[in-house]
Amino acid sequence: MRSRARGAARDTFRSLRVRNFRLFFTGQLISQTGTWLSMVAQTLLVLRLTRSGVAVGLLTAYQFAPVLVLGAWAGTVADRSDKRRLLTVLQTVAMVQSVALAAVAFSGHASLVAIYVLAGIQGVITALDNPTRRAFVVEMVDAPDVANAVSLNSAVMTGSRVVGPALAGALVVTVGFGWAFLLDAVSYSAVIVGLLMMRSSELHPSIPAIRAPGQVREGLRYVRANDHLLVPLVMMAIVGTLAFNFQVTIPLLVTGPLGGGDGTFTLLFSVVSGGSLMGALWTARRTAVTGRQLIVACAGFGVAMLGLAAAPGLGLAFPVGVLLGVTSIAFMTSSTAIVQVCSAPEYRGRVLALQSMVFLGSTPIGGPLIGWISDVAGPRAGVAVGGLACLVAAAYGARALGPSGEKGRVDRGEPESSVLDEDTVALAD
Repeated sequence: MRSRARGAARDTFRSLRVRNFRLFFTGQLISQTGTWLSMVAQTLLVLRLTRSGVAVGLLTAYQFAPVLVLGAWAGTVADRSDKRRLLTVLQTVAMVQSVALAAVAFSGHASLVAIYVLAGIQGVITALDNPTRRAFVVEMVDAPDVANAVSLNSAVMTGSRVVGPALAGALVVTVGFGWAFLLDAVSYSAVIVGLLMMRSSELHPSIPAIRAPGQVREGLRYVRANDHLLVPLVMMAIVGTLAFNFQVTIPLLVTGPLGGGDGTFTLLFSVVSGGSLMGALWTARRTAVTGRQLIVACAGFGVAMLGLAAAPGLGLAFPVGVLLGVTSIAFMTSSTAIVQVCSAPEYRGRVLALQSMVFLGSTPIGGPLIGWISDVAGPRAGVAVGGLACLVAAAYGARALGPSGEKGRVDRGEPESSVLDEDTVALAD
């Protein structure tokens, strides 16, 4: 039994045997914790200044609108660049942005305009960082470990969402917003140092795409011609617009009908993120991802959101929050693995940028919309709309991939070229 547990742990964390990925993993864990600390602190600051769901929704819009506007172009930049060098520059700029945010908070005269402007700068950084970082994951490990590295990268993102919001709640209450933002600035040094310490000889860099006109359109045509990419992206667009608005829905739900305060909001946010971490580690153990898993995870996400919307009090909201975290990350990881493994190397940056556009880039539309619904019909209605959207996306996926979802199967253990060819044939049937 003990040896089986050790074997399972080795399978789950096998990509960490690679030194470069281990450095990246550690740096990202620290840096992303700081990022979530900052994002939750920004939400609390705007909520304290305005007590408005629309204002909080607009904050998320400013944070993610650049992803929607610049996403396709950012993918071409990622495809043409030395990804490690570009990431180092982006993390340095992000550090400066966090210092500026801390200065605004320390001034004692924080305004919505200043917060929104700095949130927009953060959004530009995110638009470039997201496809570059995710494409760089593939360059650090061998082909059989790509999906495991993707899952562990998701675990970093979700693990940081457990610690970051809790830190935000504690720091805001004890020392104030400025120190929270300053700690985020310091956290970027971890990933910068990790990138600089990597061994270039052990990387597997893709051949940079040659700068040419029409590269964005070429990437869009590539996705449209491959259903194994198109279906997950459409599902993510639906879910990203209406369901993944936790920064809007959770604080409004907790401080409204559930009767909690700022500390309770950050605690529930951490509970949801803890469920996400559990889901990410579970998916990291799997050697295959199927279209059926994608559909089931999406439907489960919808059921969990409807359960949270109907929760009569915090006693039920917390266990439902765990389920919400597990199902949401299972959906995200499944869709990301299918898209990442099935993208040809020369298109990967553009495909991942498009994924960021439909997921993160949908937030500027969905955030204010869900905030408005929450103001008009109540926070429970805002959460319920997201749950229904997940069920609609799951129904679309089942129709497009077949009831079993088997046409969407991706074998993680095979070389990328083999997987891509088989999936192209299977999904064209």
